[in-house]
Amino acid sequence: MSEPNMQLETVNVRVSDGVATIELNRPQALNAWNHQFGTDLLAAVRLLAAEEQARVVVITGAGRAFSSGADLKDVSGGQTTPNGRPDVYSTLTERYHPIMETIREMPKPVLAAVNGPAVGIGCSLALCCDLIIASESAYFLLAFVNIGLVPDGGSSLFLPSRIGMTRAMEMAMLGERIAAAQALEWGLINRVVGDGELDAQVAELAARLASGPTRSYAGTKRQLNNWLYARMDEQLELEAQIQREMAGSDDFLEGAMAFVEKRPARYSGR
Repeated sequence: MSEPNMQLETVNVRVSDGVATIELNRPQALNAWNHQFGTDLLAAVRLLAAEEQARVVVITGAGRAFSSGADLKDVSGGQTTPNGRPDVYSTLTERYHPIMETIREMPKPVLAAVNGPAVGIGCSLALCCDLIIASESAYFLLAFVNIGLVPDGGSSLFLPSRIGMTRAMEMAMLGERIAAAQALEWGLINRVVGDGELDAQVAELAARLASGPTRSYAGTKRQLNNWLYARMDEQLELEAQIQREMAGSDDFLEGAMAFVEKRPARYSGR
C-alpha cells in the first residue's frame, strides 16, 4: 500500500515509516493563516486522523517561523459581517476549531516541532498538540490583546491547563514574547533543543512514537482529554462568541490598522 503524500496550496503532507509530517507552507508570510491556509490545514489533519499508516503526526513550519498567526494583510476569501467586519465567528467555528478538535481527538500522538515564532492562533496550534519541542530561538506569543482581541483557537483552554491561571493571565493580557527556555521552565512545552538540532531530535522522538504502542497512546489521550478538556466544545463556542464581540469593537479596528501601519495603537476602550 502506498503511503499518502499531499501537496496543497499552503500545506504539505508526507508519510514515511509511520511518521506523518504536516508542513505549514506559507514561508513568505511566516506561515500566517488566511482562508486557504485554514482550509488546507483542516484537510490535512482530517486525512491523517483517518490514515492507518500514520502512527504519529508532526506539525512544523516551512522557513523561519512555525506560524505568525492570522494574516491581517490577507483576508482573501474571508467572510464579513453586515457591517463589513471580519466574520471571525464563522472562521473559527467552521475551519479553525475543527482543526483543534481533530488534533485532540486523533487516536495517535501529535508532536509540534516549533522551529520559530508561534504567534496568535499559531501558538494555539502548538499548544493543542500532545508534545511540543522547540528550537532555542523560538518563542511563543499570544498576540491577540495587541490588536484588541482575545485568545482563540482553544488557547483559553490549553494555556491554563499547561501553565496555570497566573501565567496564563500574564500571557493573555500582556501579550509579551515567551522565549523557548522560559516556556520550558513554565511547563508550556516539553523540550528545547539547539536550532541546528531540531530536525534530528524531532525525527528521533517521532520514530520512537511511531514504533510504540499506538493504542496505549490513544487511550492516554482519551483519559487526559476527559479530565482536562471535557468541556472543550463549550469553551471553543464561548471563544468564538467573545471574539465576535471584540471584532466588532473600535479597539480591534484601531489595533488592526496600527499593526498594518506599523505604529502604536491608540485604544479608546470602545
